[in-house]
Amino acid sequence: MDYEPPFLETYKTLLQENIEDSNSNNNDDDDEEEEEVELPLIDLKRLSDDDEREECMEEISEAARRWGFFQIVNHGVSNDILGMMLFEQMKLFYQPFVKKSSDNFLGNLPPRTYRWGNPSATNLRQLLWSEAFHFPISHVSMVDNHHKTLRSSIEAFVATVTPLAQCLAEILACKVNKMIKSKNYFRENCFAESCIIRLNRYPPCSKLLSSKLYGLMPHCDSSFLSIVYQDHIGGLELLKDGKWVRVKPNPGALVVNIGDLYQALSNGVYKSIKHRVVVSQKQERYSMAFFYCPLQDALIQSNSKPAIYKKFTFREYRENNEKAVKQTGDKNLTKLTYKVNPKSTQDADNVGQSPRNNLACCPNTDNTDKRVSF
Repeated sequence: MDYEPPFLETYKTLLQENIEDSNSNNNDDDDEEEEEVELPLIDLKRLSDDDEREECMEEISEAARRWGFFQIVNHGVSNDILGMMLFEQMKLFYQPFVKKSSDNFLGNLPPRTYRWGNPSATNLRQLLWSEAFHFPISHVSMVDNHHKTLRSSIEAFVATVTPLAQCLAEILACKVNKMIKSKNYFRENCFAESCIIRLNRYPPCSKLLSSKLYGLMPHCDSSFLSIVYQDHIGGLELLKDGKWVRVKPNPGALVVNIGDLYQALSNGVYKSIKHRVVVSQKQERYSMAFFYCPLQDALIQSNSKPAIYKKFTFREYRENNEKAVKQTGDKNLTKLTYKVNPKSTQDADNVGQSPRNNLACCPNTDNTDKRVSF
């Protein structure tokens, strides 16, 4: 099929050199069958009911504290918009690989808009069995008229999902209002143009390789919130109480997860949880992710005392991420900041923060979780 990325040809040497070693050195987590879980499901229609609004808001906050992930229905993003996005996404990925990987395929967009595999991979766990179109919302207007239905579909999606993200961010802020300096923080710092969208496709993978590769490596998101629409295939896994669990797919809901920025802003109350995508042996999987991000110079700082994290700008955070990628070859987490003092580590644990997941104190234990500080 001419639309499939040439994984086997391009990474032939890496596969041959690492597959035997990978067989003898798999982590125990990878040898076990992960438990399947259903994420907390929240009906946002209850926000319009005066009798149920407060309870619904509390459920959102509780899910963000305990899980870092939850699902939402009656969210305002219509099935027509989601269906059109999926249709355009499939049409895009089914273009011949030579065409979609060429410069200016969608117009005058940066070269790394289309990405696949991992050219920096040094072992199988770093080789991503996926392809994606990843671009800031500010670049959508640059998509050429040959793909105008894609452009208009993304614009319609962004027009509805951006206010949804703002609504959820402000609800979460209400529950930690003393930790956020301004009640208008998100309206002042986050706009559609500062956000990012990523269209993902995970091709089927052979039985021999599927247990040794990721669609996406374990990571946390570089955002305040991420809102994901996925199909029915499944593959999303998250680290819950120190164990990997499979998330039962629900194509009728959107998945929301807390990003690194909100964990810092909330002083560790809300959890940016490590997650990954495993690949299927028989079926391709599609998802689209909207990352609710601030302007580059937005200051991320908790108003809580004592502060667990030092203040930083989104620009500093992204630059630190780029350094980590160059140093490790991975798309991995970096520490948001260092711990201010030993007492703050205990404070984080008191709100349920696992040391393994803590952005500022997780040691480098394996190739999938290398972190640096700034």
